[in-house]
Amino acid sequence: MILINPFEVPAGREDECLATWQRVADYMRRQPGFVSPRLHRAIAPGARFAFVNVAEWDTAADFERAIGSAEFERLTSGSMEQFPHYPGLYEIVRT
Repeated sequence: MILINPFEVPAGREDECLATWQRVADYMRRQPGFVSPRLHRAIAPGARFAFVNVAEWDTAADFERAIGSAEFERLTSGSMEQFPHYPGLYEIVRT
C-alpha cells in the first residue's frame, strides 16, 4: 500500500515543514507495517505542492492504526492548518 501525501508550504516555512515531517517520520518508522518513507521536494518554482511524501505500508489497516494513536494526534496537531496536506492511499496497478 502506498501513501501519497502532497503538502502546501508557505514560502519561507520549508524548514519548519521539514522538521515536522521528520518528527512524524520518526514516529512512523516505529509502527508495525511501516516499510519506508520518501519525501520529495518540488524543483519548479511556484509549484502548488512544495513537498510530496510517498511512503510504503504493508496494509491500509497498519496505516490507519498508526494515524489513530494519541501520539500521532499530538505530533500532527495544527499541521493541517500550517501546512495543508492531502493524504491518500494507493495501490500499484501497473509498472
